[in-house]
Amino acid sequence: MVKKSEGILIVDDEPSVRRLLKNKLTGDGYRCYEAPDAAQALDALRRKKISLVMLDIKMPGKSGIDLLPEIKSVHSDTSVIMLTATADMATAIQCMKKGAYDYIIKPFELDTITISVARALETRRLELDNKEYQQHLEEKVSEQANLIRASFLNAITALAYALEAKDAYTSGHSHRVAELSAAIAHELRLPQEHIDKLKLAGLLHDIGKIGVQESVLNKPARLTDEEFEMVKLHPKIGEHILSPIVNSPEILKAVRNHHEHYNGKGYPDGLQKDEIPLDARILAISDAYEAMTSERPYRKSMSNGAACHEIERNTGSQFDPEIASAFISIEKSRTSISKKHKKNSPPKS
Repeated sequence: MVKKSEGILIVDDEPSVRRLLKNKLTGDGYRCYEAPDAAQALDALRRKKISLVMLDIKMPGKSGIDLLPEIKSVHSDTSVIMLTATADMATAIQCMKKGAYDYIIKPFELDTITISVARALETRRLELDNKEYQQHLEEKVSEQANLIRASFLNAITALAYALEAKDAYTSGHSHRVAELSAAIAHELRLPQEHIDKLKLAGLLHDIGKIGVQESVLNKPARLTDEEFEMVKLHPKIGEHILSPIVNSPEILKAVRNHHEHYNGKGYPDGLQKDEIPLDARILAISDAYEAMTSERPYRKSMSNGAACHEIERNTGSQFDPEIASAFISIEKSRTSISKKHKKNSPPKS
């Protein structure tokens, strides 16, 4: 139901018309305000809470037809009824196109005014209710999307933990690869949305190792050619595992191609240079560096400096030169900060 206390602004250059309408509508329970021209009408709309404007078409200065779109632009929730002494269908259609609810011809019957005002305000109320419903619906959809995303991230985390439980030597590996890849992406000035996908790809890049025998993953010696061929299947297996739950082609390609080499001698597809997806080229460096600086069943971990030297030595053959340069820049900065921190740390007692 429309509240009769709603505000109505009567805009007409004729005082007798304003007085007639005000007396009638005030008697019907509405709060009524008057304005003789466009400037005072706009001032009243700024200062008062107006639900409906009754707007004369022909006024000195700015006409009602010119004022109408300005009202609808600034006060979109305000309903407008046009008043005119001329029965012109073209003008009526023009007013409706510009957002007027109704078009009433003078001299008018007061009962007609009452009915038109009530209908205009009821329509306005329904439109506001619908807008509020749509807003709440969008909030609900957004909330549901966040819940789905959280569930998806939890599922990804569970998959990563499942892999790490199978191979103790990879504990924390995927997380560190994801963080380092994000740092490289920042250095390359990639957009945040891209970086977020890259981090997910980093968490998931080795998930295909779930399909590799534990005896091969944890073998305390170098792998045979046959065993290595089994390990080389893990990017394809990872893509296959993820394809039903990951709808991002970028993430799936990064997982599949993170062992490709810049010179085309990697696996599984033998891609080279720009044929390799950018995210896969970034992951290739993060994965290699993290693997070299981590202990494995068949070897000790390398120092950070030695691993960086290996990255530099294989730039242009295994690794993309531009990405390798960004990685080395990050590592030099980290080393510098670390040395500065050690220098400023108080001596142990």
